[in-house]
Amino acid sequence: MRAPLGDFDDAAPAPERLDRLTAPVAEAVRTWQGDVPVDQLIYVDTDPEIADTAVFVEHYGPELLAASANCVVVAAKRGGETSFAACVVLSSTRVDVNGVVRKHLGARKASFAPMDTATGETGMEYGGITPIGLPAGWSVLVDPAVVDTEWVLIGSGSRRGKLIVPGKVFAELPGAVVLDGLGN
Repeated sequence: MRAPLGDFDDAAPAPERLDRLTAPVAEAVRTWQGDVPVDQLIYVDTDPEIADTAVFVEHYGPELLAASANCVVVAAKRGGETSFAACVVLSSTRVDVNGVVRKHLGARKASFAPMDTATGETGMEYGGITPIGLPAGWSVLVDPAVVDTEWVLIGSGSRRGKLIVPGKVFAELPGAVVLDGLGN
């Protein structure tokens, strides 16, 4: 199969590659209920040593940068309680954690979650965290530019492999809120 963007040697619908996905992502794919058919979630096998965006696009092609998104985990604190949210922005932007995210979550303090916390809470690998398969009850904050991108390249839950999905998928994920100004 040819991926809808990029030039990858191994691309297939994610349901055919469940064995390559982390458990929470595989379960989300298995139980998919979005308006976009699950076979439009495409898994591409990639080298885990070059999973970080800058190195990835250098190797697989600079045209992928405009379609790449990052998912970062934010820890929000209020009244002694900590909650977690995922923020999805295009790779060419940064998440406005202390402004838009903190205000939206009603937190006194918001910051990027430490690596061990992000991986422990999600069951995914650092550098591969994706909003598909996050824990129930999490907010998934999505920049409108991600939703407006035809095909988006994002982590697959591990450093090996990426998912290519229609941008509109992100607005349909459980807990998703499309939030103006999230990425700047």
